[in-house]
Amino acid sequence: MSRWWPGGQARLALPVLLLDWAALGIAIAVTPGLSANTGWDVLLAAVLLAIAAALLRPLFAAFAARLGWAGVVAGWLLTQALLVYLALSVTPNIQVSGFWPAFWASWIYSVLVSAGMWVVTAGDNTAVLAHLLRTTRKSRHAADTTTVPGVVMIQIDGLSAPLARWAIQAGNLPTLTRWIRSGSHKLVEWHAQMPATTPASQAGLLHGASAHVPAFRWLEKQTGRLVVTNHPKDAEYVERGFSDGRGLLADGGVSISNVFSGDAPVSLLTMSTVARKGARRGPSREVSTYLVDPFGLTRSLVLTVGEMVKEVFQARRQRARDIEPRVHREASYVALRGVTNVLLRDLNLNLAAEHMMRGAPVIYCDFVDYDEIAHHAGPTRAESLASLDGIDWVLGKLEQLAAQTPRPYHLVVLSDHGQSQGATFLQRYGMTLEALVRKLMSGDGTDLAGAPENEQWGRVRALLTEVSGEQKAIGKLTKSVLAARDEPPAPSPDDGTELVVIASGNLGMVYLARERRRLTVEEIEARHPNLLTGLVTHPGIGFVMVRSGSRGPIVLGRDGVHHLVDGRIDGSDPLAEFGPHAADDLRRHDTLPHVGDIVLNSLMDAATGEVAAFEELVGCHGGLGGWQTRPMLIHPAHWPGPGSFIGADAVHHQLVHWLKDLGLRAEQ
Repeated sequence: MSRWWPGGQARLALPVLLLDWAALGIAIAVTPGLSANTGWDVLLAAVLLAIAAALLRPLFAAFAARLGWAGVVAGWLLTQALLVYLALSVTPNIQVSGFWPAFWASWIYSVLVSAGMWVVTAGDNTAVLAHLLRTTRKSRHAADTTTVPGVVMIQIDGLSAPLARWAIQAGNLPTLTRWIRSGSHKLVEWHAQMPATTPASQAGLLHGASAHVPAFRWLEKQTGRLVVTNHPKDAEYVERGFSDGRGLLADGGVSISNVFSGDAPVSLLTMSTVARKGARRGPSREVSTYLVDPFGLTRSLVLTVGEMVKEVFQARRQRARDIEPRVHREASYVALRGVTNVLLRDLNLNLAAEHMMRGAPVIYCDFVDYDEIAHHAGPTRAESLASLDGIDWVLGKLEQLAAQTPRPYHLVVLSDHGQSQGATFLQRYGMTLEALVRKLMSGDGTDLAGAPENEQWGRVRALLTEVSGEQKAIGKLTKSVLAARDEPPAPSPDDGTELVVIASGNLGMVYLARERRRLTVEEIEARHPNLLTGLVTHPGIGFVMVRSGSRGPIVLGRDGVHHLVDGRIDGSDPLAEFGPHAADDLRRHDTLPHVGDIVLNSLMDAATGEVAAFEELVGCHGGLGGWQTRPMLIHPAHWPGPGSFIGADAVHHQLVHWLKDLGLRAEQ
């Protein structure tokens, strides 16, 4: 053990004991059917409860895991109650009238202890590290010790390089700031090719296959399938199309909370694998331990409620101060923020810690805290920046935990895209993109695309789908929840549907769905002569890309045309404000499968960098403009590599090269 550890543990022992004593005393006092003669009797009960928990909780967790998810849920509900009932029953001078008073008292006690521990341990890592080391002790003892270092890759979803640099220079991210200032790590920026979305970037980062993902959601005109990449079945379908078995994590790696698996043999809370036939149908031991332990799920739930209360306050403060741009933060988002920013973050930390203690060679885990808040509050707003501090805190825990693991670990931090801010298209012009397209087409077609779903619901969907793998009562319950979140069925080219309009941030794609192939600009003009002119001249549209039968892909702007095949520009370049990579990105995007008949990008204000999302998100990504295409990579400074990368595939190849240098990649 490190020298700081025993002292830190002893320093917290007395405050934790006093907290347990007070919480148990309050629980006994307010629960009918329980009573104690003196406070000293309660103190003895608190000590006995701590001893019973240390001895029996690991056995309860192991037993619950054998019973499947239903057993884990029952264990979470009953384990603490059984321990409290046992401790109170054997303590002299404490009267217990039955199990159910102890059951309710156990919940009061757990909530009070969780809230109190948050206050007592604020800024102190000792309690968290003690919990992680305790719950992973068996894995550490069973693992083989090696001097070959492993790699833990943490993805901070949605963090742009400019914002990361600012936060590090300001010292707001203590762990990352220390790494950069000490020279142990280096930050480089890379360019996320369009579409700048998590599925496209992770297809590249984890598989080197970003060219298989044209947007966050898209229509396959040949089959009529509407693909939404945060749906587990769709994520599995997409990964099956590009996986070659040699993804980034193929050689013994672990995928945690990602869209795609990287071909990892161990894949947890990953959308592409949770619904896979033959996948694990019950909970892993580490998940069971987290759920049954009061420092795990119960603590996370208490803090989740706190996060929800904070969201309500922060949303009201935005309205009261009339901060613009802003979007309405719905009640469903309040719950979603609590789940993603506390529950999933804590679970991800526990899962990463478990597999570090097992000696996994490579771990890749996506933390979506910042991306989720930035979508609704804005990428540079105070609450979004505060969420980065929570992820930096996780990095600090992983760094300290690595001192106790059976192998040394290098830590790599990267993002998949950035975010750009701005008032939405609907807010600016009083209509959605789809409404505009229908108006220009004189109202033909029907709305079968459905309202777009927030991308982070996929994290919750992955968690629920993994839980629902067991065909028991809990499985049926969670499957009903999943069904409630499903989007409408995809339109079929044979059912007469004319129009499907799909948005991914400020990237829009229009499909004239009666044809099974992509239409040319000449065919679009012949069928809907007002459509392209109306889109190009609309003030909310920055540019429109279509494919000509004779000239290939062309980009149309209000005052000019950019011919992508030969680079010729007629009039003013419609891509001039969208950065040096815009033409190359669009040239590449035109070649991707299932691209819309019309691809369009919102306006970008050159003075502010603001864009106009086609979804109701104040912070967005998917198209071009602003910081959304400027993610970052932080890696050990002694690892050789270029100063920048173009595209997620290039980052993937560099990561694979580094793994080979470390001896973590089997030669093929």
